[in-house]
Amino acid sequence: MLCARSRTSTGRRVRLFRRLRRAVADQPFNVLFLCTGNSARSIMAEAILNKVGTGKFRAYSAGSQPKGQVHPETIQLLQGLGYDTSGFRSKSWNGYAKPGAPSLDFAFTVCDNAAGETCPIWPGQPMTAHWGVPDPAEARGNPAEIALAFKNAYRMLFQRIGIFTALPIRSLDQLTLQNKLKDIGRA
Repeated sequence: MLCARSRTSTGRRVRLFRRLRRAVADQPFNVLFLCTGNSARSIMAEAILNKVGTGKFRAYSAGSQPKGQVHPETIQLLQGLGYDTSGFRSKSWNGYAKPGAPSLDFAFTVCDNAAGETCPIWPGQPMTAHWGVPDPAEARGNPAEIALAFKNAYRMLFQRIGIFTALPIRSLDQLTLQNKLKDIGRA
């Protein structure tokens, strides 16, 4: 389940689906990755999708209880992989529910805690799925073990986002697309 709130009405889901199908090929889909702290997994997912989905997707990330800073291991890992980390910050998901926020096409939770929380109503009424990944920020051990936890989270997210970006989104019917999004979270 993605956030504990009532399901969008069928009529609104159909309007969303029609909007997705009408979207022109040069207009990127807006994707929001959600986690509680917005310091590791959701930041990684934002970075990955903005890199591998350039032109097709625009990724954002946020948290229900943002930590206020991106985890240092997240920054170190992403920089080591060639990502520009200068624009990353830990931010609240409330900013994406305000007037003027991007109209979202997709919203994915990447931690189990955020999946069970009450979410705001997102502009655009996005399709949703839960793509839970173990929290690397909770890893304990020596520096190599902690770094491995962050690399494993990155690997899982990279794999799932790769599957997502390969989907023929504009040609799938709504039910098929929703099922494929949920299946990605089980990968």
